[in-house]
Amino acid sequence: MQPSATSPILVSSCLVGLCTRYDGCVQPSDRCLAQLKGTIWIPVCPEQLGGLPTPRAPANIVGGTAGDVLSGKARVITREYDNVTAKFIKGAQQVLKIAESQQVKAVFLKANSPSCGVSNPQGVTAALLEINGFQLREF
Repeated sequence: MQPSATSPILVSSCLVGLCTRYDGCVQPSDRCLAQLKGTIWIPVCPEQLGGLPTPRAPANIVGGTAGDVLSGKARVITREYDNVTAKFIKGAQQVLKIAESQQVKAVFLKANSPSCGVSNPQGVTAALLEINGFQLREF
């Protein structure tokens, strides 16, 4: 998928080098940055938008899929056993609002994230965006 130069792309802020990763490290994706070259892009971090700090404890989806989290059948739990499900859902909803209000056509997300992973496993934000018809790509 090659995005249009005029349609904004929503991108996980950690992929462009902002200090939003769960561990506070900065690790931009050169591959993602190359794909963004010449486009308009909007960085977002669903976990921060949901109210979680950086750095934060790593978390995983427990008891089902990202879709199950959205429907209340599964939870997002940190390594310290804190339930952060509501914050993950709130962050996903905030990202969806931004995507809709900015008429985003494509979304570039961080792989292997309980928020942003597009596949294996899918994250909460990715699931909500997919349900709402957004084209997703992971880096």
